[in-house]
Amino acid sequence: MIRRRPVPAPEALAGLPDTLHPLVRRLYAARGARSAADAELPLSALLLPTGLKGLMGLTAAADLLVAALHEQRRIVLAGDYDCDGATGVAVGVRGLRLLGGRHVDYVVPDRFRMGYGLSPLLVDAAAERGAELILTVDSGISSVAGVAHAASLGIPVVITDHHLPGPVLPAAAAIVNPNQPGCDYPSKHLAGVGVMFYLLAAVRARLRDAGQDPPSLAPLLDLVALGTVADVVRLDTNNRVLVRAGLRRVRAGQAVAGIRALLSVAGREPAHVSSQDLGFVIGPRINAAGRLDDIRTGIECLLADDLATATERARQLDGINRDRRSLEADMRDTALARCADSTATGICLFEPDWHEGIVGLVASRIKEVHHRPVIAAARAQAPGMLKASGRTIAGLHLRDVLAEIDATHPGLIERFGGHAMAAGLSLAEADWPVFCQAFDQTCARHLDADALLQVTDSDGELPPEWLDIDAALALEDAGPWGQGFPEPQFDGVFTVAEVRLMGSDQQHVRYGLEHPGGGRFQAVHFGVGDQALAVGAVARFVYRLSVNRWRDRVSPQLMIVSAEPA
Repeated sequence: MIRRRPVPAPEALAGLPDTLHPLVRRLYAARGARSAADAELPLSALLLPTGLKGLMGLTAAADLLVAALHEQRRIVLAGDYDCDGATGVAVGVRGLRLLGGRHVDYVVPDRFRMGYGLSPLLVDAAAERGAELILTVDSGISSVAGVAHAASLGIPVVITDHHLPGPVLPAAAAIVNPNQPGCDYPSKHLAGVGVMFYLLAAVRARLRDAGQDPPSLAPLLDLVALGTVADVVRLDTNNRVLVRAGLRRVRAGQAVAGIRALLSVAGREPAHVSSQDLGFVIGPRINAAGRLDDIRTGIECLLADDLATATERARQLDGINRDRRSLEADMRDTALARCADSTATGICLFEPDWHEGIVGLVASRIKEVHHRPVIAAARAQAPGMLKASGRTIAGLHLRDVLAEIDATHPGLIERFGGHAMAAGLSLAEADWPVFCQAFDQTCARHLDADALLQVTDSDGELPPEWLDIDAALALEDAGPWGQGFPEPQFDGVFTVAEVRLMGSDQQHVRYGLEHPGGGRFQAVHFGVGDQALAVGAVARFVYRLSVNRWRDRVSPQLMIVSAEPA
């Protein structure tokens, strides 16, 4: 079913700049933008870091880091194994070195041996690096045992995280997390890399107040943008400011060598990079290292200062990502076959030979196909244990569901964590059937028939005069689009005038489509070669308006999302 977004009233457009393309003005207003700052996203619109308070929050954390920098103590960052964690580590290491740190190092967990967060094993790894202060990145808010172990070794811990806390907070020296109790920071959607950037901004302010002249942190913004988009956090105005600033740097050729190298191996031009390129081109290549191999390959790519080293790392990441795609395709096909006839509200999937680093992607793909909350599990390295990852649909907070199951079935889940749309957990394989039943029942209590109806959002029909290169270029320059500020897509009835199969497997289709109001438009639909429409067919297409670049020519192109008979 196609659901059209309401057309904004004229007064909703009043505060937006007249210089915007009229289509972009309408789209911004439909997504809640009301002012020039909402549209232009200057860095001056960024919320001040002083609002990050809470339990011994930003002030204490900044003071600890300033003292560590002044005394040149060894600061070891404890990261995570996804793109948000990797970019957060790169921002932390680069930022602290910019601010004068000469002894800055990092450790990251082996996801298969240590699991997520600041575990005692990861603390030991940091201690082996000579840590005199541990600074967590994108993790730590639930690491009670790890922080206690660090304290027993005499190592203070500063936590930076954005995940929801559990019932007990770690006894850290300071915690910076917009979602912790007592923090009234208005933007609750910062990614882990965003929290790290804000902490560095507070440290820089302390150094400036002390009479120093610290360098700008602007060179870190491309990394902040990458991690923010890749973690699929909500793009509220504050996050959009961060992402837009980072995109400006990438488009101007000012990105770190690692981002430039990753764009190159993916065949993308920096001058035309969008938030979608960050989320679907660069992000997966870094994430693949954490899923299948060692996230340090991604971090070292982002920390490289020379393009040759960065390119070598980027090629490694590209190869790992190809392996990831192949493995994911096999697991996805198995999962689709397993749940083809499922009537469950909450779908649970497990195969003994699945790879634990890929189950989150499988959950995401099945969720997209069936529009149901999904938990996918694989065997963990610990005998008799499963590691599972889940994705959910709008209207169901996944971490809250796991918390509810944990409360009604004490001891069933060994560990869990996450946020509204994605979460992870571990449990005994013997308890998997009980968990599956509890998950389905809990989801059914919270989701009605309307919530389970799969809909495709559309910004309505476009007249032929807006299906031109000017509108396509305006959309490309607009945004950034993402979670909470969705990329525009439109719908309309077209007649198929031309059909051509593409790709080595003939699974992609290029159409020539005729608009009833006049004009023929080029369109591409990926992965549907065996379902291609015939010449003369009349169908309603949902599509995105994009720019097609071929040699020195640019032209508008419709990227088809779905097609159904009109």
